[in-house]
Amino acid sequence: MLVFSLASSIILSLFVILLAFLFQNTAIGADVTRRFGVSLMNYTLLNLPQVLMDGLTLGFVYAAIALGYTMVYGVLEFINFAHSEIFAIGAFVGVELLIAFQAYGLIGGQNSLLSAYWWLLIALLAGMLVAGTMAVLVERIAYRPLRGAPRLVPLISAIGVSFFLQDAIRLIESVTTGQFHRIMPTFGNFDNRIPLFTIGGNTVDIQIKSLIVMVAAIIMLVGLNYLVNATKVGKAIRAVAQDRPTASLMGIDVNRIISMTFLIGGTLGGAAGVLYALKFTRIDPFVGFFPGLKAFTAAVLGGIGNLTGALLGGIVLGMLETFAGTYMSIFTMGVAGAEYKDIFAFGILILVLIFRPQGLMGENVSQKA
Repeated sequence: MLVFSLASSIILSLFVILLAFLFQNTAIGADVTRRFGVSLMNYTLLNLPQVLMDGLTLGFVYAAIALGYTMVYGVLEFINFAHSEIFAIGAFVGVELLIAFQAYGLIGGQNSLLSAYWWLLIALLAGMLVAGTMAVLVERIAYRPLRGAPRLVPLISAIGVSFFLQDAIRLIESVTTGQFHRIMPTFGNFDNRIPLFTIGGNTVDIQIKSLIVMVAAIIMLVGLNYLVNATKVGKAIRAVAQDRPTASLMGIDVNRIISMTFLIGGTLGGAAGVLYALKFTRIDPFVGFFPGLKAFTAAVLGGIGNLTGALLGGIVLGMLETFAGTYMSIFTMGVAGAEYKDIFAFGILILVLIFRPQGLMGENVSQKA
């Protein structure tokens, strides 16, 4: 995974440097010199380390969401498109809880009983608990009765559940708060930046909240890998994923294991929602739509069903999107800017499905069959 991540970073960096070299003495280079007072090559090289750091942060956000998709698909070979709304539920629970804590003076004031990190952890755990519970309810009500149906039927059900949960969040927020969007309260030192190193007079730094996202995503991946590969529950999950009828004959409660899989996927989605709100601050009932689609793209890119592949796919996608958002306006002289970066995210989904549908780390479909 580390090799793939480094390789993708190096390839993208070399590609941008090559473009800077080719357009150095053109109108594009002159435009950069006029706007920023440095050559196109110098501008590219000076901004490259910070772009890599920002891409890594965004990649970990996508990876945290993608783990939930991958967990469910690995057992049921079913894409839970309602996972993006489970993610949104986790985000709203975490943000509303922190807003309540702040309103009662528990955080951000002189009477604060715990540090900001502990309050964030409480909100994170609450988001995981509610999102995980909701995922189990969704599986029990909307998916389990359709388990023997053709593949298209539960897929349509998942889309219906997704729309239902979006409107449910909107209804609850409009009734309780009178507005559809919420802002993560400012507290602690999460917005502070930690300087890493200086290059050419430019300081490369990282926000504390970005560092929290990275560490949390790695902890989730390591914990999930341990759960799946080194515990009795994990063995049961792998047995159900491999052969459901045989697992049932061996005494494994298949329904319980599938519900547990949704619980795990939901808790991961809830955690990702709180982390997303911490990183990007503003959320609304539709907050899960685009991050969910991009996380699904990351899961497919890495090899859906492969936990490490989900992390890899998220990092690669985050890097690609950040590079596009930073340098596209430069090399198009402002004609196309960061608003077109989604083209790369969904373009890579199409390319992967055409040329390598099993993803970077997934098994060949014919071998698995």
